[in-house]
Order: sequence, then C-alpha cells, then structure tokens
Amino acid sequence: MADLFGKSLITTQDWEKEWLDEVLEVAKDMKKHRYEKPYTELLRNKTFLMFFYNPSVRTRQSFEAAATELGGHAQFLEPKSMRLKSKGKAGETIEDAANVMSRYGVGLGIRMLEDAIEEYGQGDELLREYAKYGTIPVISMAHDKYHPCQGLSDLMGLQEHMGDVKGKKITLMWGYSSMVRSWSSVQEDILLMPRYGMNFTLAYPEGFDLDPEVISKAKENAETAGATFEITHDRFEAVKDAQVVYARHWMNPLRYVNGKDADRELSLKYKDWRLTKELHDLTDNAYYIHPMPVDRGNEVDDEVADSPRSIIYDIAENRLHTQKAIMALTMAKGWR
Repeated sequence: MADLFGKSLITTQDWEKEWLDEVLEVAKDMKKHRYEKPYTELLRNKTFLMFFYNPSVRTRQSFEAAATELGGHAQFLEPKSMRLKSKGKAGETIEDAANVMSRYGVGLGIRMLEDAIEEYGQGDELLREYAKYGTIPVISMAHDKYHPCQGLSDLMGLQEHMGDVKGKKITLMWGYSSMVRSWSSVQEDILLMPRYGMNFTLAYPEGFDLDPEVISKAKENAETAGATFEITHDRFEAVKDAQVVYARHWMNPLRYVNGKDADRELSLKYKDWRLTKELHDLTDNAYYIHPMPVDRGNEVDDEVADSPRSIIYDIAENRLHTQKAIMALTMAKGWR
C-alpha cells in the first residue's frame, strides 16, 4: 500500500501505476459506501482550496461535493478577484501565495485552460510552481496539458462496464465543434489508457496534431503494457472493431499563434467529422465516452449520446468518487 499523503497530482503520468490502482480501488469502495464512516470524517473541519481561472460545470460541483462528503469544505476562489502577480500586473508571487495557502488548507486544486494562458504549457508550469513552493498537495482540476481526474474517471467507468480493459480497443476521434477546446482531457486518456493495456487508435483531420512529447510517451506506455498505439486520419478505419469510442473536439496546435477565430475557421472544414449512428455501427458495439459538455449534433449525434452504450453519466458521477479518493489519499493521513 503506497503512502500518497502530501503528493500532488498534475497528471497520472507522474504517478506509479500501483498508486493509480489504489485510487481506483478506494474510489470504487467509496462509491459503494458513499455516506459511511470512516469516509465521511476523513477531512472533517478541513478546507480544500480551489482556484478557478476558468469556469466549469462538473468540476466545481464534484469537488465541492467531494469535500463535503469527506466531512470538509471546498473554498471557491477566482484569481481575477485576488491580488496575484501576473503579466503587467503587480501582486503576490506564486511562492508567497503557495506558502500562505498551505497554512490555510490541506490541498489546492487549480483549473487553468486555454483562454487563461497565452501559450501552451503555461498552465502546467503554474501548477508545478504551486506544487514546488507549497507544502500541501496540488491537484489539477484540468489545465492546458492534462486532466488527471477525468482520465481516472474514464478508466473507472470502463472497468465498471468491461472489467479488465487490457486488450480492448479504444478509438479517440476528433469531432467538429464550434467550441474551442483544450488538449487536457484527450491527452490524459492518450497517456493513461495504454498504461492499462488498451489498444489505442487516435484519429483526427490533418492539422490537429497533439503534443508530440505526449504522443511519444503514450507509445512507450503502450509498448511497456504490450498494447498498440496507432494514428490515422481516416475516421472510418479508426472506429472499426473499437470497443470504446470517444469523439471530442480539440484545438489545433497553432491556436496560440493564429488565435481562436483561425482555429474555428480550420474546424469548419471538417464539419463531417462527427460520431454518427452509421459510424458507430462500424464499431464492436462500442461504449461511448466523453468528459462533457457534449456538443450534440456536432461532435456526436443524439442517437449515439443517448444510446444504451453511452456511459457519459456514469463517468460524470465517477468524477465525484475518484476525486474523493485522491483527496482522501493525499490530504488525510494515517487512515489506510
């Protein structure tokens, strides 16, 4: 049994697989015994601080519910209303803020997506700086590179419905959307699923490449686990025989160079990249997953999103349970 107390979680790739196994084991038990001791007292009278550089639906709700169900409290913070140092603005440094907040709370969550930064990687750097200077664990609530809580919730949902996922084929397909979305959720799954032995196929139109370092690491993860990792620009071939399919938009790599409007213009060329019923029929009766919000009618047809093979709501619920497990293991000492 690993001692995870005090450890930050910026991406699942930073953690040993055995640590992730422990999170999943605890999350599943918490789901079965949701309102029972000792879980309801693990963070009694303790505060989890949440920095929201970007708004959310599930993230704020699930983290606040998680803290409450563990007996604690989640404090919502918006950096724009705080005196924090930023580009062109005087204020408190990350070093000072991290040290002070470590005196107030037992953990710090940070959400920082594409619109809150000026170039790719800045969000990841900020989270790692807070983790460096603070003495409490920092948890990514989604940032420009990764979304560990979503990745673990996706994996938990697949394990619940499929059992051992090793050897199963998952296809992650770019889908058209008018919403410009970051790489965080897709890159987390690209790294995580191959570590658990899933054969991974990544499909997207020309011009929507992801972080090459993430892709390289994912290929290594697949090789270590005895799985495959393939990239294609043919969505029809990509979904054939898939047992899991995940269709979601993500921005192109020139988003920070050319801007949001240029990204939307490029996306418009591929409006036919949508998970339709006809496309889903090519799969091996695949489970449909998505981190939500789903852009219905663009990324996916309602017929697929609402089908019996859609497990998006189960996975959304799992955000609560995986986050409770992460918080309990990293912020509550000596209960395991």
